Amino acid sequence: MRDYLQMLIFVTIGISLLWFGYSLIMGQWSGIRRNMKYRFRRKVKGTSTPGDPQVCPICSSKLNKNDLVKTLAFPSVSGGRDRLMYIRGCVYCLSGHLERNCPVCGASLGENEILVARMFERTNRRSHVHVQGCTRCKRMGTR
Repeated sequence: MRDYLQMLIFVTIGISLLWFGYSLIMGQWSGIRRNMKYRFRRKVKGTSTPGDPQVCPICSSKLNKNDLVKTLAFPSVSGGRDRLMYIRGCVYCLSGHLERNCPVCGASLGENEILVARMFERTNRRSHVHVQGCTRCKRMGTR
């Protein structure tokens, strides 16, 4: 009887350890899969438009607090407060997982194409960026 009870205790401990290990590993992997799915499928139609704050103007994905849009701002030629700026995109659209579109003409942008914008620096508030178009529609003079 004692051997039977000891065997039952070991089997119960073994099953509980297997269940704990399985839930730990599968819980971790499902969390990673869930984060990857969320990371690369962030664009939900109707929730973010390119002009909203903390939204990438190229792929319309909502950015996290620490996510930045890759830009290049040139110094002002006339000494004013507006500067020429090139916008390359955020981490998500530069990695090739999201579609890149020009917010002005709607054309599909390639991996190396940029948006041309004007950045207006303000003294007491955040800078304002006005997108003028991609290199194709800006060159044609549509905007």
